[in-house]
Amino acid sequence: MSKQPQAAAQLKGTPLWRMSKKFNFAAEKIIPDSFVFCIILTFLVFVLSLLLCGKSPLELLVGWWDGLSSQFTLAFQMGIMVVVCATCARSPQVNRLLNKMSSMVHSRTTALVLMMIFGYVTSMMNYAFCTIVTPILAMQLAKHVRGLHFPMMVAGGYTCMILGQCLGPSATLYSNLATEGSSYAQIVGQTMSVAETCYNPMNIILFTVLAIAFTVIVVFTRPGEDELVELRDVATQADVEPKSYKSTKKAETPAEKMNTFRPIMWLVGAFIFAYAVYSFVTKGFLGSLNMNFVIFLFVGVNCFLFPEPHQWMEAHTDSMHLATDIILQFPFYGAIMGMMYLDGGLGSVLVNAITCVATAHTMPIFTFLSACLVNLFIPSQGGQFTVQGPLIVEAAKAIPGTDLVNCLNAFVLGDECTNLLQPLYVIPALSVVGMKLKDVWGFMAFICVFWIGITCLGLYFIPMFV
Repeated sequence: MSKQPQAAAQLKGTPLWRMSKKFNFAAEKIIPDSFVFCIILTFLVFVLSLLLCGKSPLELLVGWWDGLSSQFTLAFQMGIMVVVCATCARSPQVNRLLNKMSSMVHSRTTALVLMMIFGYVTSMMNYAFCTIVTPILAMQLAKHVRGLHFPMMVAGGYTCMILGQCLGPSATLYSNLATEGSSYAQIVGQTMSVAETCYNPMNIILFTVLAIAFTVIVVFTRPGEDELVELRDVATQADVEPKSYKSTKKAETPAEKMNTFRPIMWLVGAFIFAYAVYSFVTKGFLGSLNMNFVIFLFVGVNCFLFPEPHQWMEAHTDSMHLATDIILQFPFYGAIMGMMYLDGGLGSVLVNAITCVATAHTMPIFTFLSACLVNLFIPSQGGQFTVQGPLIVEAAKAIPGTDLVNCLNAFVLGDECTNLLQPLYVIPALSVVGMKLKDVWGFMAFICVFWIGITCLGLYFIPMFV
């Protein structure tokens, strides 16, 4: 008799699994492409500015263009970061390391915990690197361990990437605030190191709570035997198999010999790391970390992973498509900013609305919830902060006693939270394993609910003790 309930539980799955299934509906029918979101928000801001703020169509058109043209530099920075990090993640050397790690794991729980910890750590290094390398690790683990629900693994790994950015110095807001003269430093009114923002005690505590909670959720969300979907059922390795890009024929002409001459790239890599050491010594580790420096380091690493000049170029070319959405969409997010922050524009209206209901203690919570909402329409931290950042800063100044750092961290938490619902950043991960959004969206939405609840409580109570 005791075996019957156990057998029934195995068929139904764990309680957390049954809860997660309620979120598994047709996401692709309700969530349009991220660029469509951007256009919808553009027209919404345009119409509201006409109706509520009395702005003329010409004023809004000029503001739209000024904002759009201001984001070209950031769009290039973000695009090149994705390219260099993805190239590193898909190198043969990295793949061999992941395969070796996976071969030492023999149980389901160990595999899931390893994947989650690996995702958190690599995301703190760089989100673009984590986005590509974590699903590759999931595939390797699924090949060595039976009983792993692969869509859940992909969703869990992506969650790690998203959360890791909240304590990662390469996150767009943190790295740009640490960069002197950046547009975000101008919005905030000062340059702020990652030690002041990312590694603020409240942020560290809240991240730790969320990381543990999500790991527990992934481990204990186990499907019934008849609902188990393994790697062989959904994924393809076509886009994962690493390429060496090495020349297959002997170089004969002077041009061919130069194109395959490895010391060229070794010398470039040596120069990069020599400067990195100098920067760490003179500025400190945290003082050195900004967006350009992170890009710089990955370029250096790739000089050794792909040492032949033609090999280096081809490898980056194959990763270039992953940056397309980011490069093309960022300027349009800046255009929204340009309309919202015209003098007496919609931005001012929203600031007044926030300051009317928020207190110094609740301002981080309102910032978090508003960031969750806005991110559904502007699925990029950089683009979103250009729109929402001035609001946060102005509201914090208007409410005495408001901790601006806590508000900035709350913004990052909110922006990252609903990336679980917005498809833009999960697309590269899904392309790696040959899956569709509908395969993982329900589980990500399930985690998102926990994220919102835990974060609101944390933002309210943690500042009382730190």
